[in-house]
Amino acid sequence: MSERKYPLTYLLPYLGRYRFRMILGFCMVILTVVASMFSPWVLKYVIDGLNEGFDRARLLQFAAIILGISLVEGFFRFWMRRILIGVSRLVEYDLRNDFLAHIQKMSLSFLQSRSTGDIMSRATNDLNAVRSVLGPAIMYSMNTVTLIIIATYILFRLNWQLTLLAYIPLVLVSITVKKFGGEIHDRFESIQEQFSSLTTKAQENISGIRVVKAFAREQSEIEDFRLLNFEYLRRNISLIRLWGVFYPLMTALLGMSSVALLWFGGRQVIDQRLTLGEFVAFMGYLAMLTWPTIAVGWVINLFQRGSASMGRILEIMDVPPDIQDEPGSSAPMPVHGSIEFRNLTFSYPRSSGPVLRNISLFVPAGTSLAIVGHTGSGKSTLVNLIPRLFDPPPGTVFVDGKDVRDWPLAQLRKTIGSVPQETFLFSDTIRENIAFGSDSDISDEKLDWAAQVSQIADDISSFSKKMQTYVGERGITLSGGQKQRVAISRAVAILPKILIFDDSLSSVDTYTEERILGELAKIMNERTSILVSHRISTIKGADQIVVLKDGEIVERGTHDSLTAFDGVYADLYRKQLLEEELATT
Repeated sequence: MSERKYPLTYLLPYLGRYRFRMILGFCMVILTVVASMFSPWVLKYVIDGLNEGFDRARLLQFAAIILGISLVEGFFRFWMRRILIGVSRLVEYDLRNDFLAHIQKMSLSFLQSRSTGDIMSRATNDLNAVRSVLGPAIMYSMNTVTLIIIATYILFRLNWQLTLLAYIPLVLVSITVKKFGGEIHDRFESIQEQFSSLTTKAQENISGIRVVKAFAREQSEIEDFRLLNFEYLRRNISLIRLWGVFYPLMTALLGMSSVALLWFGGRQVIDQRLTLGEFVAFMGYLAMLTWPTIAVGWVINLFQRGSASMGRILEIMDVPPDIQDEPGSSAPMPVHGSIEFRNLTFSYPRSSGPVLRNISLFVPAGTSLAIVGHTGSGKSTLVNLIPRLFDPPPGTVFVDGKDVRDWPLAQLRKTIGSVPQETFLFSDTIRENIAFGSDSDISDEKLDWAAQVSQIADDISSFSKKMQTYVGERGITLSGGQKQRVAISRAVAILPKILIFDDSLSSVDTYTEERILGELAKIMNERTSILVSHRISTIKGADQIVVLKDGEIVERGTHDSLTAFDGVYADLYRKQLLEEELATT
């Protein structure tokens, strides 16, 4: 939970951006309330005038005045709502943008520690609750305070004894609001937490629908979701029950005030200490206060909900990015692309021990490095430290002789074209996925060249919409091999100085693999390349090969030297040769 005692104070700088609109909106509130104050006062003259024998013309004149007042009030009320509700939408727009921008800055460690559904819940449902505070809650708060101040002044002028009598229940209303407010906050926060769990479950089921269907787990997942949904329902009903007591209690207190006023005010009219017109006007002003007083409860509810939701948003926003530019960071120009690891030992946050130990390795610019090893040996972790997807210890990873922590993040990552182990494509066209890494519009010729390098060009030509083919969520309409080749095209299209292929050919056949490697060889001569693979055929042409085991380099050399050494690498090579022979028999 955020340590901020008053989470909604975080919104003040956002409101400050629109201070002129807020001031104008407040002026509209005052003008709306002032306009509404005239109708009961005119009604007082009408009621008293009826006893004096008003003619029809005089009556129509007062009716026209009341109609005119209503039109003026409606005009100001329209602009009040348009301006203040408009500000709430603008702040929501800014806050939503800042939330996503902050998420983009967070490290993989942070994002892996939180579910996608939970983050989505905060970015949608919680932000909507905050927007309700910025719009209706602030608007009705301004309206209520202004109305109470002006109406109280007028009521005291009409009859101070009745005014004091009318305001006695407001003390009880204040006690009621204080009593219920904290409980509403806690229950709504509990509802939002459950909504996060519900969103996470739905997101996982939709994303993993193939697995659910493959294992015939539909009914089990439906039941799990039903239980989460029922708990969400139970918590909402708990809040509704509290709300169901709160509203009637507020109405009952105000009803008691009306009964007392009718009794004592009626007696004053009978005793001729108060005219009938004054009594009607008094009750009219009091009626105008009824809804704002009841609305206090609704506004309190909005503020409590907004405060709880803003606290949940700040649990994300208050966490500073643990990977960011160091003060005075700069990139060497021009970039050559040499990579060095110096006595690197690395552990993930909250891990039981080091994932990498004592890694020392130098990759000259323009050469290739291959990394092999069994699953869990630390291959992906090692290459993820180069673009600082995870932060290495200071003085352990260098690009062009400069610590990667001293590089500006944007410049460091722009020098690297990466094909991750888990291929991800966006719900867009093939063209946009290949062009994703380019800052400006990329030419069709360059896109076609990138597609030729990855051997996806023929597949694209077979699609009816060619490059404009939509690939669906996460590239679901493409095969595993096609997705990997689109990802390779995306990496080479930006012509980076460093290329990282993390097991990026695992889903393509050996024939296609040879063709891709042949095309890559033409561009790898000018770039530093790192290949991570389980296939020896993928990496045997690399300038140097290292074998990782339990996070340590146990062998290094070329393909020929390592096979002659007859160690771990040679054993892997023999097993793969045997598998290929068995596959062809």
